[in-house]
Amino acid sequence: MFRRTGLSLAGKLAIAAALWAACVAAHGGQDQPKPGEPTDPKARKTFAEAIDWQHHGNKSSALDDFRKANKQDGGHCSQCLSRAYFLAQQLNDYKAQEGILRDWLRLEPSDVTKATLHFELGIALQREGIGEKGEKRDTCLNQSCEEFKTALQLDPKSAALHFPLGVSLSYLHQDDAARAEFSTFLAQDRENPVLHERAQRYVDRIELARARMAPPFELTTLDGQHISMDSLAGKVVLIDFWATWCGPCREALPHVRDMARKFQGQPLVVLSVSLDSDEAKWKDFVAKNGMTWLQYCDGRFTGPIATRFAVDAIPATFSIDADGVLEDQHVGDASIEGKLKKMIAHAAEVQNSKPAPGAATQRPGGD
Repeated sequence: MFRRTGLSLAGKLAIAAALWAACVAAHGGQDQPKPGEPTDPKARKTFAEAIDWQHHGNKSSALDDFRKANKQDGGHCSQCLSRAYFLAQQLNDYKAQEGILRDWLRLEPSDVTKATLHFELGIALQREGIGEKGEKRDTCLNQSCEEFKTALQLDPKSAALHFPLGVSLSYLHQDDAARAEFSTFLAQDRENPVLHERAQRYVDRIELARARMAPPFELTTLDGQHISMDSLAGKVVLIDFWATWCGPCREALPHVRDMARKFQGQPLVVLSVSLDSDEAKWKDFVAKNGMTWLQYCDGRFTGPIATRFAVDAIPATFSIDADGVLEDQHVGDASIEGKLKKMIAHAAEVQNSKPAPGAATQRPGGD
């Protein structure tokens, strides 16, 4: 298995900040702090320690020290908060995200910035609530709804906010209210076409809004087909993340090819997503190895599709049922083929049970 390598944005920021801190020390601390950085001497020391922790890959300690530096600076350090929030997102620490965002709101930003912070706070509370049970779950989800509503009050033109509000309401089983929010999103939003198919599916089947759905995306494959995740509804989808430079991926290739051939003509779509940065090499490899199923090049681990699926190691394979519900399995897992057979059989059964387009439906008791 190959893992993501290379210097991240956080790493670049940490190195730059560490070099700047060293420069300050070399000049006897006479240089003024950069905008948003702490001014209190103790806070500046803690801030530098946080950068050092981040540089050495200790995200948890860096997160704690950035938050500590903000407190030492009287709660005025926007750089402390932005860096801490970035780390909290990487760590999926929703409680920390909540605390950081509440501290950030105390800086009294503009209404537009406040709207963004309330939106982010709503997302953090939503994700925290989805992972909880019972009363705590409902508390987080209700709070997330209030944050989204506050964001809408501050920025009424942000139609996209209706989508996550609908998701939180659906998890609270307030289905009519959830449908109304998704319908409002469909009527008002003009900036998120990839979410429109998803929102319409939620309006039609609200229970999907509280399922573990595959993230929405759209792309154009190597052979020119334009597809989206939701356009594949009714079919089982197998997405394989790989690269030509990945030895284990090349070893798994025959297994992927066999599954594509074995289930040809059945309700299954196989999509291979390459993380190759050399497009010419990728195309040549695909042609030489008879990879006739759907192919797409995402370019790197930070590509839009890999990011949506949080891929940080390859090979990585995701199996998605006919409703779009996500399950992940590694290529080569002996159980994946058996699982696919069951998912495909169910998809075929559902397809066969649907009346033909235009077919008359006889009512009970009718002639």
